[in-house]
Amino acid sequence: MKQTILRSYARLIARVGVNIQKGQEVLINCGLDQPKFVELLVDECYKAGAGKVKVEFMYQPLDKLHVRHQTVTTMAKVEEWEKARLQHYVDALPCRIFLDSEDPDGLKGINQKKKAKAERKSWPILKPYYDEMENKYQWCVAAVPGVAWAKKLFPDLPRGKAVEKLWEAILFTSRVTEDPVAAWEAHTEEIKRRCAYLTGLEIAELRYKGDNGTDFTVGLIPEAEFKGGDEMSLNGIYFCPNIPTEEVFTSPMRGKAEGIVYSTKPLSYNGQLIENFSIHFENGKAVEVRAERNQTVLEEIIAMDEGSAYLGECALVPVDSPISESGLLFYNTLFDENAACHLALGRGFPDTIRDFENKTLEECRALGINDSMEHVDFMIGYEGLDIDAVTRDGRIVPIFRRGRWAF
Repeated sequence: MKQTILRSYARLIARVGVNIQKGQEVLINCGLDQPKFVELLVDECYKAGAGKVKVEFMYQPLDKLHVRHQTVTTMAKVEEWEKARLQHYVDALPCRIFLDSEDPDGLKGINQKKKAKAERKSWPILKPYYDEMENKYQWCVAAVPGVAWAKKLFPDLPRGKAVEKLWEAILFTSRVTEDPVAAWEAHTEEIKRRCAYLTGLEIAELRYKGDNGTDFTVGLIPEAEFKGGDEMSLNGIYFCPNIPTEEVFTSPMRGKAEGIVYSTKPLSYNGQLIENFSIHFENGKAVEVRAERNQTVLEEIIAMDEGSAYLGECALVPVDSPISESGLLFYNTLFDENAACHLALGRGFPDTIRDFENKTLEECRALGINDSMEHVDFMIGYEGLDIDAVTRDGRIVPIFRRGRWAF
């Protein structure tokens, strides 16, 4: 891949993704797959005005070893130096960039129950730090190719060609054109127009109906708005949390979901693929899950904490989005969620509440925003899905027909 194109992508992440302000710290979390691109990204972060850039590398085989050999108590322990680092994040609010390149099957065979038990034990210690940072900093999730990920998508190609093919797909769906910044400005404006229309409808509930068996209704929060494209932190800085993004989303009312939904794409969770699954909701809660592959992992997700069985997000994405039209199944939530309508189990988004900047986190949650240590997106959209909105004055308004916008 040409260095000029990769530099444009790095510039997009630094200047549009996290929108670095002069003197800000930047923290990049990434795998070991594309060190030269990470070098470009660090350079572009400094050129955008960063005062300090730190890179933290992750490696799935080490994660497997830690889970295999450490006790639950050891894994769950939050050391004092880790608390000090989190407190620094609270105080400094660094921009956070997450470069995803994981092998979708990279943690296959891991002891998920042991890992989940450790995460549940540590979460009460970690949660106050994350709550303190909620909506206050800029963050962005983007992607670069890893060899194992590329071979998952293109198994018949040699390693080098598979990686190049995945680079092409990432850059195309991320709108890395001759002027990616201008392309993103136009794209986010179109998303905002759809958000404004949907918010203006004053929707009480969304009804999903699919010929695959999906028959589902979810209630919305009266004070909530639809969001998408870029967001604004409580410090007044705009940023784009996902590159690419096609979704228009809101957080539903906790406890208001009934019926069954069927997945239309695999879910990659902690390096394990959950495939061909359904989730049945009663009184807002996932009460039954079924999956052809890794059902126990799905069961573990909804048991992580009290809120992980409730919904935190309803997102609308047409089947004619660029990612969907690429024809690729990415086995990666960042991309697959932007190819299809999806829901998310777990934590909701307080910034979907109207005038959230003048409310406390507790006030947003009291209005119906779900709270959880988890936020797990799963895809339910396809060409057979219809969605209707029931407005607060009783009108039924078509939102999706056959997987596409109906307005």
